[in-house]
Amino acid sequence: MTHVTVYSTGPSCQRCRLTCQRLDALGIRYDLVDIHAEHNAEIRAFLVDELGYREAPVIEAGDARWSGFRPDLIDGLASGLGIG
Repeated sequence: MTHVTVYSTGPSCQRCRLTCQRLDALGIRYDLVDIHAEHNAEIRAFLVDELGYREAPVIEAGDARWSGFRPDLIDGLASGLGIG
């Protein structure tokens, strides 16, 4: 299965929670990274300044990356169809 990382802005982010809940429900394992944590400042700068993301969460699944709560893309991961 594709390695998945969820870059979150923390527990108050509804889209982040929904994304994690969907991944959990489908049995997709992922790493959760809080980009507001002080030790993750470089990751946050990369996602925002370098890549231009302005919406949380940012999901990285293999070579694909997207932002926001995208159940269609998450379902694609679960079904083995890939992204998009």
